Amino acid sequence: MPDLMFQQVDVFSTEPFKGNPVAVVVGADALSDRQMADFANWTNLSETTFLLAPSTPEADYRVRIFTPKEEPPFAGHPTLGSCHAWLAAGGQPRGDLIVQECGIGLIPIRRDAGRLAFAAPKLIRSGAPDEALLDRIAAGLRIDRGSILDAQWTDNGPGWVAIELGSKAEVLALDPDFAALDGLELGVIGAWDPALDGPDAQFEVRAFAPGAGVNEDPVTGSLNAGLAQWLIGAGRAPDSYVASQGTALGRAGRVHVDRIGDDIWIGGRTESNIKGVLSFRP
Repeated sequence: MPDLMFQQVDVFSTEPFKGNPVAVVVGADALSDRQMADFANWTNLSETTFLLAPSTPEADYRVRIFTPKEEPPFAGHPTLGSCHAWLAAGGQPRGDLIVQECGIGLIPIRRDAGRLAFAAPKLIRSGAPDEALLDRIAAGLRIDRGSILDAQWTDNGPGWVAIELGSKAEVLALDPDFAALDGLELGVIGAWDPALDGPDAQFEVRAFAPGAGVNEDPVTGSLNAGLAQWLIGAGRAPDSYVASQGTALGRAGRVHVDRIGDDIWIGGRTESNIKGVLSFRP
C-alpha cells in the first residue's frame, strides 16, 4: 500500500497547541475498517479521521470519524480539521460552500474571517432528560442535584446530554467520577460573568465522554452545536457568542457561534501542526 498524506490539525484555538488536535489521513479509500479503527486507537486522540472520495455528487469529500473505541456518525472539531486538511491537500470546492459527507449526511462548511464554520446538523434527540438520569449525572459530577439549573438532550450523533450550571467557576470546579459516568456523553455549560470573568467569552463548556474512550474532550464542536441550538432556541443565549472550552485541561479553546437565518454556524481557527506521510505495513 502506498504512503498516505497525513496531517494533525489543531482546531478551535488561536494559540499554538492550545486547541483540540485531530489526526487526518488523506486519500484513505483503500484502507479497511480494521486499519482505520486500529490507527485511531493508536493515535489515542479524541478523534482520527479518514478522507475519501464522496459517494454523492453533492459532496466535495467524504469523511469517516473514529474515536479510540468507536465510529460516530458526526463530530464537530474533526469536521473542521478534516476540511482544513482537505483544503491544504489541494481540495477545491464545487461552490461557495464546502460540503462534507459523513455518517449523518451532508454538512455545509463556510470560510469566514480566517475561520472555518460548519452548519449545526439537526438534533436527532432533544427534550428534557428524566430525573433518574439527572440524579446519576449529579452523582457522577459530585455535585448537588439542585446545582443543575436546566438540562436537555442535545444529541446530533455522538449522543450528547447537556446540563447548565450557574457559573464559569462551577463548571471549572467539577471533579467527575468517570466510572459513574461511563456510557454517557455529557456536556456542561455555565455563563461567564463579565465583571468577574472578562469579555473574552460568554460561556464556559466542558465535555465528558468516557463511553467513547475520552474522559474529557478539550474542545467539542458537536456539543457546542447542540448547546447553541438549545440555548439560542430557548432565548437564553444571543444569536452570536463565544464559548470557552479546555480551560481545565490547560487549553485555550474558543468556539464562535453565529445564527444566520435559519442556520447556526459553529466555527473556529484551524492550523496544521504536523504534516507527513503515513505508512501501513502489510
